[in-house]
Amino acid sequence: MAKRIFDVLVSLFLLVLTSPAMGIIALMIYLHDRGPVFYRQVRLGLGGKPFGILKFRSMVLDADKIGSYATADNDPRITRLGRILRRTSLDELPQLINVLRGDMSIVGPRPDVPAQSSLYSADAFAKRHSVRPGITGLAQARLRSAATQEERITLDLSYVDQASVLFDLKIMLWTVRQVLFKGGN
Repeated sequence: MAKRIFDVLVSLFLLVLTSPAMGIIALMIYLHDRGPVFYRQVRLGLGGKPFGILKFRSMVLDADKIGSYATADNDPRITRLGRILRRTSLDELPQLINVLRGDMSIVGPRPDVPAQSSLYSADAFAKRHSVRPGITGLAQARLRSAATQEERITLDLSYVDQASVLFDLKIMLWTVRQVLFKGGN
């Protein structure tokens, strides 16, 4: 219960704080190609239940139809503005709405796309999805985009074992350091 209260308070605070920047980002995305500002994708949440994750669109229109669910460092589907949004993680800001709705947490394993469920044993899948997915997680805080699939899974399962509000605060600080000094793809 403390984690959910923390999530709601932090997400409300951050939504208010970042709303001017979010408005500017939305306008820039729209002016770039007149396409949709937000990208919605099915991800797996608590208990493996599907939900629609929200992100600022950082890729060309219909990018999911011309490539895999994973992106590479120089993925040609990523727009010029999208590269900046991804490097700074600003594309993730709409997920604060997912947190308010209860689909996500501020901190937890990043939500998987359904195709990734085949990467887990039944027990590992159940453990991994026993907590709400997060905007950031241990894998992002430690290795950012450089994490291999195996490293990400190991860190996600490790997070489940250590989850607490204090650990979440540490992960948030580590994430800020990663974003400021390492960037993403």
